Amino acid sequence: MPKRILSGAVVSDANDKTVTVLVERRITHPVLKKTIRRSKKYRAHDENNHFKTGDSVRIRECAPMSKSKRWEVVIDA
Repeated sequence: MPKRILSGAVVSDANDKTVTVLVERRITHPVLKKTIRRSKKYRAHDENNHFKTGDSVRIRECAPMSKSKRWEVVIDA
């Protein structure tokens, strides 16, 4: 099964080797047929503490690293 990749913005980098990423998606409301925004925060592993608040990042699913971390930051070269 392929791993999901999501894009978002870093909203917190206070913890060691962890960033909190806010991912927004747009959906159409089932009744109103209006486009609305839904957002969710994910905790992602950042091995070298490279990313800071405000950075745009891509995160990928991975095996659980802690109670709340199931994602890792993708380093694009």
